[in-house]
Amino acid sequence: MNSANLEIACFNLQSALIAQQGGADRIELCADFSAGGITPDYGTVETARKLISVDLFVMIRPRGGNFVYSDEELSKMADDILHFKEYHVNGFVFGILNSNGTVNKEQCKQLVKLAGSTPCTFHRAFDFCTDLNRALEDVIECGFQTILTSGQASSAVDGISSLNLLAAKSKGRIGIMPGGGIRSSNIDALTQKVSLPYYHSSAILRHDIADLNEVRLLKEKLSRHQ
Repeated sequence: MNSANLEIACFNLQSALIAQQGGADRIELCADFSAGGITPDYGTVETARKLISVDLFVMIRPRGGNFVYSDEELSKMADDILHFKEYHVNGFVFGILNSNGTVNKEQCKQLVKLAGSTPCTFHRAFDFCTDLNRALEDVIECGFQTILTSGQASSAVDGISSLNLLAAKSKGRIGIMPGGGIRSSNIDALTQKVSLPYYHSSAILRHDIADLNEVRLLKEKLSRHQ
């Protein structure tokens, strides 16, 4: 079995370059750390695609706040996906809910279809779903390839039992990627109990810039995880 892979959430181009330098296997590019990540501007993604050689996934989220979107916001998300496909990004990251805490399958399917062969990750909107088992099946039905989740806990370490449950119930139909508060200081505690192909961290220790040594430490610890 290969060592586990590391995805770094980057809220600016500087972090993306640091993540690549530190050995990250994949970058999730977004903007606005304070909002938890929204769609980056076109110029940032275009530049990143020229400078980043590892896989580059782009956040599609028109604003902070909840994950219930208007028709106008959905149209903007669709336009962004079509635009970023021209830059040959490697994946998209988004999630859409209904006001009752279920997955909005109709809108999600629309965007997944637009993405075409470009893989899509359902982000941590999943952690706001009211029924974990139903949400898992709905996200699979929509055609996503990965779910980014803390296991609906305050952090991935606290959500270990749910992460293992999701991995078991998914039966290889979708990837489960732990995210939420993962740092080099606690990743061993997570990987000792959760064995999955990808782990997600911002590697931010201060401000909104990824820390180079933290990225390297995360990758080093994951490389020992079989």
